[in-house]
Amino acid sequence: MELVVYLAGQIHDDWRDEVKAKAQEKNPAITFVSPQTNHDRSDAVGEDILGKQPSAYYKDDAASGINNLRTQVLLNKADVCIALFGESYKQWNTAMDATAAITLGKPTIIVRPESLIHPLKELSNKANVTVETVDQAVDVLAYIFE
Repeated sequence: MELVVYLAGQIHDDWRDEVKAKAQEKNPAITFVSPQTNHDRSDAVGEDILGKQPSAYYKDDAASGINNLRTQVLLNKADVCIALFGESYKQWNTAMDATAAITLGKPTIIVRPESLIHPLKELSNKANVTVETVDQAVDVLAYIFE
């Protein structure tokens, strides 16, 4: 059996590489997908494909449409979603992706520190599992294969 795991969350550090490395140690039958992690590419994709936009608003709108399409395709193909919420960055995209995964009926693992228990209580309640560390999330994935 092989799983496709969507890694939702901020794109400003290497947490995805940590998940991938730890998960591959336990079971190499996992394929990981994610939002576009190249921030400049994500911001520019609308103009790269559709051409110069008349203002920053339209540039963002064009990029968000293409990024949302990409996310929808990859989430639809995923078997599981891991959504990481950290304390360092705004988490709007993470919340949107986790909510989309839950709405699609995708099994969802939320990773969030203790400090975010209260602000994420409703979302955590809708997820299948909520953990505090990447290691715990990887252990949950590994358990699927037992």
